[in-house]
Amino acid sequence: MASKTEEKYAVRVKRHRILLVAFLCLFGITLTASGWALDLQQEENTAAPKKQMRVELIHADRTVQRASNKNVQILIGNVEFLYDSIRMYCDTAYNYNNRNYFEAFGNVRMNQGDTLFLYGDYLDYDGDKRLVRVREKDGINSVRMENKNVVLLTDSLNYDRVRNLGYYFDGGTLEDSSNVLVSEWGEYSPQTKVAVFNYDVELENPQFVLKSDTLIYSTLTRVANIVGPSDIESGQSYIYSELGYYDTDARKAYLLNRSVLTNQSKVLIGDSVFYDEARKYGEAFGNVEMDDTLNRAMLLGEYCYSNELTGYAFATDSAVAIEYSQGDSLYMHGDTLKLVTFHIDTDSMYRQLQVFHKVRFYRTDIQGVCDSLVFNSQDSCLTMYYDPVLWNSGQQMLGEEIKIYMNDSTLDWAHIINQALTVEQKDTVHFNQVAGREMKFYFEGKDVRKADVIGNVQSIFYPEDEDSVMMGMNFIEASRLNLYRKDGKMERIVFITRPTGTFTPMLLIDPNKMKLENFVWFDYMRPLSKEDIFYWRGKKAGQELKKIIRKEVPLPTL
Repeated sequence: MASKTEEKYAVRVKRHRILLVAFLCLFGITLTASGWALDLQQEENTAAPKKQMRVELIHADRTVQRASNKNVQILIGNVEFLYDSIRMYCDTAYNYNNRNYFEAFGNVRMNQGDTLFLYGDYLDYDGDKRLVRVREKDGINSVRMENKNVVLLTDSLNYDRVRNLGYYFDGGTLEDSSNVLVSEWGEYSPQTKVAVFNYDVELENPQFVLKSDTLIYSTLTRVANIVGPSDIESGQSYIYSELGYYDTDARKAYLLNRSVLTNQSKVLIGDSVFYDEARKYGEAFGNVEMDDTLNRAMLLGEYCYSNELTGYAFATDSAVAIEYSQGDSLYMHGDTLKLVTFHIDTDSMYRQLQVFHKVRFYRTDIQGVCDSLVFNSQDSCLTMYYDPVLWNSGQQMLGEEIKIYMNDSTLDWAHIINQALTVEQKDTVHFNQVAGREMKFYFEGKDVRKADVIGNVQSIFYPEDEDSVMMGMNFIEASRLNLYRKDGKMERIVFITRPTGTFTPMLLIDPNKMKLENFVWFDYMRPLSKEDIFYWRGKKAGQELKKIIRKEVPLPTL
């Protein structure tokens, strides 16, 4: 059974998916509503324009009328204009009476209420178009727009009062209480608090740096909406995404479109990815890949969870573990795969890969099935539980429990515990068989070279002549024997203790005595390829291991 932790995460997967869809819908509705509001505002200004207002001169220390053009009024000293709710100040100005237009020079300042302020060296205002243009003259970003705690710096800024939008087109910087954003082109709406940036966008935060080609940013929520190729770097963590959201305060990312999360040697990819930078955990949904390039191992599935602080990870829904350190990859599938780290960040650290249930694995040299499996990095031991069956070349091995010991990801030796049985098929009728209490198989390269059979040994063996023709059947019993194989076939048997048995020529063999009592041939269960690990085939009725009730040792009587 899955633990409460897995059940909690299963619920969380469903909840996350629902929240993600709801979040996207809400954002879409917000953008649509904002678009409608802007469209309606434009329609109102276009279809039913208000009564034309003119720029009004409030004060100037001195007024000069230009002789060459009586429609141009030169204003000098502490100049102040009023237009609607906007007040504009400067040192000198040209007021064009016939055009509803003026130009301002020196110490230019524009106030819209008590929330929006514009500063620059030069400003011109077209009252008919309701367009303000602010410029600088000394080669630095001296044009400044302030909206409460938001400051926009550039050398050329246009402010469209119809759309309540300020925009720059030759490089600028926007700064709020948390972040500094730099781009070649950008716009900011004081009303919606939303900024749009294009070309060489860079968002700087004390904790991370976000680089993008296109970015939408809210100074109200401090959430960055990623809508183009973007990179987020934070310490040893790196994120690549082309679509998603990043909460710069909470440092949480909601990413779509096969986004990539990298932390040191670990890479997490999914159709959608959630990552909490502060708490160092991530979740991925849909065609997920979690790759540990240092240990050369990978987890695949439809859902993966990974916690960097605890070293805990798990995958489910078509989950696959792949070990590819030796070139010939091992593919392992189960309902759930867990990676648990013990004594993390200490010299005693080790990991366990736990796989359950309906486990199947495949590599060209070894295949296996069982109900549950644990691989421990501490002793490089892979333990198969509950009806395990193991295959190597033409040999089948099974027992109550199987332990496989690895040496640098290559097979070293295997230990079959209780009701051990190994079978080698000669043809459709004849099988070499050895049964015992336990067996130890020793590998040489990719094949079994030697096996030790210990306790209650029974063997059926078909010796061959020089022409590989079976001569008869040997039935032998002993307490211990050694079995040797060569070229993937049983070569000879050496008895450690005195055996008893019989030899029967081929023509005299009784068909009812050709198989040991616990003989079974599970060829229909064997995984045939890395794709076949997904297709579970359990044991047929009547072929399960017989339960052995072991007697308890009686306590001594005093």
